[in-house]
Amino acid sequence: MAEPRRRPEDWLAQRGLAQALLAPPAVLMGWASRLRAALYDRRLLGAFEAGVPVVSLGNLTAGGTGKTPAAVLVVELLHALGHRPALLSRGYGAREGAPNDEALELARLLPGVDHVQDPDRVAGARRLVDRGATAIVLDDGFQHRRLAREVDLVLIDATRPLGLPAPAAGGEPVEAFLPRGLLREPPTALARAHAILLTRTDQVGAAALEALEVRVAGWAPGVPVLHTRHAPARLLTPEGPRPLEEFAGTEVRLLSGIGNPGAFEATARSLGAHIREHRAHPDHHAFRAEDLPEREGPPILCTLKDASKLEALGLRPWVLEVRLEVVRGASWLEELLGLLAPLPEGVTRPAEPHHG
Repeated sequence: MAEPRRRPEDWLAQRGLAQALLAPPAVLMGWASRLRAALYDRRLLGAFEAGVPVVSLGNLTAGGTGKTPAAVLVVELLHALGHRPALLSRGYGAREGAPNDEALELARLLPGVDHVQDPDRVAGARRLVDRGATAIVLDDGFQHRRLAREVDLVLIDATRPLGLPAPAAGGEPVEAFLPRGLLREPPTALARAHAILLTRTDQVGAAALEALEVRVAGWAPGVPVLHTRHAPARLLTPEGPRPLEEFAGTEVRLLSGIGNPGAFEATARSLGAHIREHRAHPDHHAFRAEDLPEREGPPILCTLKDASKLEALGLRPWVLEVRLEVVRGASWLEELLGLLAPLPEGVTRPAEPHHG
């Protein structure tokens, strides 16, 4: 079995000469990000209307904040409001003509929901509208301002607010733009969000959560802040679903290729699992046969995001399925999405560029 390749964020989390050499390009990235935002804010760059409401899910950083469970929740809420919602994403890491790992996960969680993966999100939105969508959930869309949206929801992982974990040697996490850190925009960009969803709030202490709320309020005054957690929903085994209560005391081996493997491990431990090892590969890892553990031994546990890729290699893992649960602010999110009432049949918004 091959050793996992070192995760880039673990290397970036350290403070050393090699990492310091990335500071100048990070400064340039920050300037470029602010310039691009200013062009949109001053309406010098236009956004295209899809013709139906668009709800964007995004974040400030590269890496996992838990957007897939959030997409499932938003799709279900829109469906309950009478919409025919569809999903739109870039398709990061997808092979030509094939869905990526997140699309396979969403297909299992939302069977029958239309999903287009296209780097040209405007073209993808038009395809979805042509196929009958009455609302679009745009994945990773906060920085993709070329497609207009009615609602911007931004996720912040409470365990790693600005992307990087704390250094192994201790100290405060590095907060920097790519490529030195994981920021894609400055935190003050949160001011244009309609709501901020703090994810995994159950995995941090009360003091850390309060301090994060104070920082968020400084970056985005007046923007509602919701608390969420990734709640374990089902444990799927090759023999069928098992009650989560039976998981306590079970020894497992974790195998992952996700954005925040530490959060996955914390969730497994919260259920009482005994973790023999955790082989954490980089996000969107394309698993190969040599990455697989020995078949003999404790069960291999993975996330739903990795399940399809591992099953395609002949592995029969246990799969921990999670759902996003809003523990503070659920009614506000429902009211916000409730403003996106479906238009009468046959009526669409104008699909024209605007400069608003």
